[in-house]
Order: sequence, then C-alpha cells, then structure tokens
Amino acid sequence: MTPPARGLSGPRWVAVLLPPLLGLWPVTAIEIYTPGSLEALNGTDVRLKCTFHSHIPVGRQLTVSWNFQSQTKSRTDFVLYYHEEIYPPLKGHFMGRVTWDGNVFKNDASIMIWNVNPSDNGTFQCQVKNPPDVDGVAGEIQLSVVMKVSFSEIHILALTIGIACAVMIVIVVVIVIFRHRRRVRQDKKLEVKLPEKEKLKEVPEEKEMSQLGEEA
Repeated sequence: MTPPARGLSGPRWVAVLLPPLLGLWPVTAIEIYTPGSLEALNGTDVRLKCTFHSHIPVGRQLTVSWNFQSQTKSRTDFVLYYHEEIYPPLKGHFMGRVTWDGNVFKNDASIMIWNVNPSDNGTFQCQVKNPPDVDGVAGEIQLSVVMKVSFSEIHILALTIGIACAVMIVIVVVIVIFRHRRRVRQDKKLEVKLPEKEKLKEVPEEKEMSQLGEEA
C-alpha cells in the first residue's frame, strides 16, 4: 500500500512561501518633499517641514530619521528618530531643543527646533522609509539663522500690496471729502439764492402798494 503523500500544512506553507513572495515584492522609491531652504530669526522657534508620498499604505515598519550637518561640514548631529514612538536626542547639540510635529498617517514627518541660533546654520536631512518602499533621496533643508529679518520676495510683494491698498484708501477718502465739500458749497449757494428770490417777490408787492396809495 502506497503511503499517503506528506504535504505541508497551513503554517508550513506560509513559512516556506512567504520569504520568496516578499522577495518578489517590488521595491519602490518613496518621495520626500522639503522646502529646500529656510530663514529664521535668531532666538525664535522654527518648524522644519517634511512630507512624503509612499506607494503603499503607511505601516508599522515606517521610520523617520532627522540628521544635521553644520554649515562648515565640521560635524554631524543626530536630531530625532521616529519608529512608532519618538526618540529625541539624549545628548548633543539638539538635546531638549527638538520635538516631533508630524503625523505619519497624514504623510507628515515635520519637527520643531526651539530657540535657534547661528550654530544651527547648516543642512537638516529628513529620511523616511516605509518598507518595502525604502529607496528614495532624503529631503534637505538649508537653515540660515539671521540676526535681522531680511526682505524676501514674499515680503516685498506683501509690502507692495500694502502700499497699493493704502493708496486706494487715500484716493477714496479724497473723493469723499471732495464730494462733501462740493455739496456744502451747493447748499450755501442755495441759501444765498433763496433770500434773493424773496426780495424779488417783495419788490412787486411794494410797487402794488404804492400804486394803490396814489390812486387813493
């Protein structure tokens, strides 16, 4: 009698077939978006925005790594790490000055840097991995900490719009004042004309009275 064929039961099938299937899963490139450059005033708090687009749903394996390289490239610092929980630095340049300000389920991996100073001038790198969506270029932000706020194109545009609005308001006020004065002048002219008309009415009446007196 031929012995029954011994096949793999359910769990064994999974154990044998799952690794090859995972190996066949296409590895795609995750897309990371950062502003590129950012200017901040010394002593203020700044939000470093980093968003991403993954070709698969966000899973428990997603990780976010933030690192920093000084402007002179003399040092590299760990800034923050995220993997289901937030891991801020326990020592170093950013200890106590960085907090998580993102939401991975909304494709946001942003952070906050508190009380920035000139030593924060440099490049911040945001790297997001969502296995198997792991390949992708890290997003970079060139941070420039300044002592005074410089006028950017946005500031110039806002100033131009403000000046234009102010000019329009002045024009409207001038028109209103001009119309008001013209109306006042017209009212004065009417006041002057009314007594003249009354005098003209009184003259015929006086003539009639004098004629009646002569006839009498």
